[in-house]
Amino acid sequence: MKKINKLFLKKKSMPLDSFLDKVLYDRDFGYYQKKNPFGEKGDFITAPNISNLFGEMITIWLVSFWEKLRKPKKINFIEMGPGNGDLCLSILQTLKNFPQVYKSVNIILYERSETLKKIQKKRINTQKVKWIKNLKLIKDGPVIFFGNEFLDALPIKQFKKVNGKLFEKYVEINKKNNVNFFFRKSIKKPIAKLKNFEAIKNNIIIEYPEHGFKELNEVCKKIRQLNGGALFIDYGYIKEHNFDTLQSVKKHKFNDILQNVSEADITSLVNFNLYKEYFNMKNLCVDKIISQSEFLQKLGIMERYKILCNKLDNNEKSNLYGRIRRLIHPKMMGENFKVIFAKNKKCSFTIDLN
Repeated sequence: MKKINKLFLKKKSMPLDSFLDKVLYDRDFGYYQKKNPFGEKGDFITAPNISNLFGEMITIWLVSFWEKLRKPKKINFIEMGPGNGDLCLSILQTLKNFPQVYKSVNIILYERSETLKKIQKKRINTQKVKWIKNLKLIKDGPVIFFGNEFLDALPIKQFKKVNGKLFEKYVEINKKNNVNFFFRKSIKKPIAKLKNFEAIKNNIIIEYPEHGFKELNEVCKKIRQLNGGALFIDYGYIKEHNFDTLQSVKKHKFNDILQNVSEADITSLVNFNLYKEYFNMKNLCVDKIISQSEFLQKLGIMERYKILCNKLDNNEKSNLYGRIRRLIHPKMMGENFKVIFAKNKKCSFTIDLN
């Protein structure tokens, strides 16, 4: 609790997104700075942890992108929030089957957590991979940015409308050192920004990733300058939602957001239509948003499964099928996860390789 008090030393309250940024990313206090949250022993499991075939499919997509760009001698693949390094390792292994592409691709890992960076560096031992803290350091292209469950971890602002007036969610610490939410009448500046987006214009509950948009501004700038695109896969929605999507997880179970602060993960569902509008405003072209199931199946994940089955016994086949099913089944990750691809307007490459 003393650590929580330190977050509120200067002010006894702060906007929700500032609070989330501190409890997730603060150098001394932040959730991602203190532990490895991935895997069975952690708090949650992501697609690269479930099966190497996820990484193989992303690599196939990357190879196709490289070919569409007329096989450049150098291309930068930037993974945003690379987690425990599983995806990067899978991509490196799969790229060895494509020697010319392997030679061309530079892998850059964009990681804010020093703890996770140490884990990644311990597992990934090759000069093909570099780590950066600032996207401005990327000087050459083409570029392809990729993030799996990156957008949902970006801090959001939250508003609600009451009798036509807008109120913003804040977080405070009270005299008993308990953390609480409350709403404060919003100022004019954020109200003006919100009016630019049709995807949230009519909502009673509005979630707006202001921090995330600032971080992605540099991504969009690099794509426009150097050519390329950004591919994001995340848990979210297309149809309009009108409720609070903040959620917390600890040890693979849902957690009260105001409990275990900085000891549990906090995310929100990704409003993909909002991000589509944002990318369009940044003068990028966005393909149709598709499900993770459609994306992986068009890339050939089931065909790859059938090939691997020739070398597996029945127990291994069953295990692998169960993992793939988790990735593509409509009631599991298949439909709940969506895929968005924003690209330079000169680029004719599409999200599903058509």
